Amino acid sequence: MTTSSAATPAEYLSALPDDRCSAIAVLRQLILEHLPSGYVEAMRWGMLSYEVPLSVYPHTYNGQPLNYVGLAAQKQKNSLYLMSIYQDPAQFAELMEAFSQDGLKADMGKSCLRFKRPDELPLKKIGEIITRTAVEDYIRGYEASLRA
Repeated sequence: MTTSSAATPAEYLSALPDDRCSAIAVLRQLILEHLPSGYVEAMRWGMLSYEVPLSVYPHTYNGQPLNYVGLAAQKQKNSLYLMSIYQDPAQFAELMEAFSQDGLKADMGKSCLRFKRPDELPLKKIGEIITRTAVEDYIRGYEASLRA
């Protein structure tokens, strides 16, 4: 499954095979438990999206909400998109250190962490990273990247 036409997170999960659904459900719960206020869960780009609503920040380059975290069941593996680690090199370094400390190997794409099972990820550190960036800070980081 590379993209989904599901309109809601519940529809998305129900369309997944059992093994994918359980892995995605674990990460979804982690995200929801750590998501700072102001971000909302939505379906966008065929995946679960945790984003800054346009009602809060409408000035995006593509007219779409700013994506903070994304979660998707892909064709071969699952993908977790942690956009804040690309704004903050220190967060990226922390995440890589957590992989090392937990004896895990990061399987990364251009903008995502790929995994089959949640135990392939340093979940505690991922939760900390998600918790750390308030909506206002994320918007400031986004605007700074446009000026760079």
